[in-house]
Amino acid sequence: REPGKELLLDLLPELDIEAFLLERQRAQPAAELRTVLADVLPRRFAERLCETWFPSKPMRQFTHRQLPDLARQLAHWPIVASGTEGYRTAEVTLGGVDTDGVSSATMESKHQPGLYFVGEVLDVTGWLGGYNFQWAWASGHAAGLAA
Repeated sequence: REPGKELLLDLLPELDIEAFLLERQRAQPAAELRTVLADVLPRRFAERLCETWFPSKPMRQFTHRQLPDLARQLAHWPIVASGTEGYRTAEVTLGGVDTDGVSSATMESKHQPGLYFVGEVLDVTGWLGGYNFQWAWASGHAAGLAA
């Protein structure tokens, strides 16, 4: 919310990027960094990172000290908030209770019987245009029938 506030973004949260880079250095020493990054990031984004921030050179040319530093930068990518458009246009797009822990038939928690999750409290992503309302009604209906 605060303009100028720095946020740290993990570009690859589900990947041990240091282990990935070290393995690629061993397995594909001639591969350029931009090619290696394009395997786990959108190609154009990987290319832009290498044009702007990281030298795209063959993996064999990176030292064993440089790759952990590179991994740390990818896991703690700084971005600066320029502001928001305020509450009027705010939307939640990701996050919430993991659906793996919820029955899809009853919306009941698999870990806490008698606890139900519905609508946007669940980590469900959809298109804009009222789909979130339909999801809220449908999941609420399923939970209501089961409760």
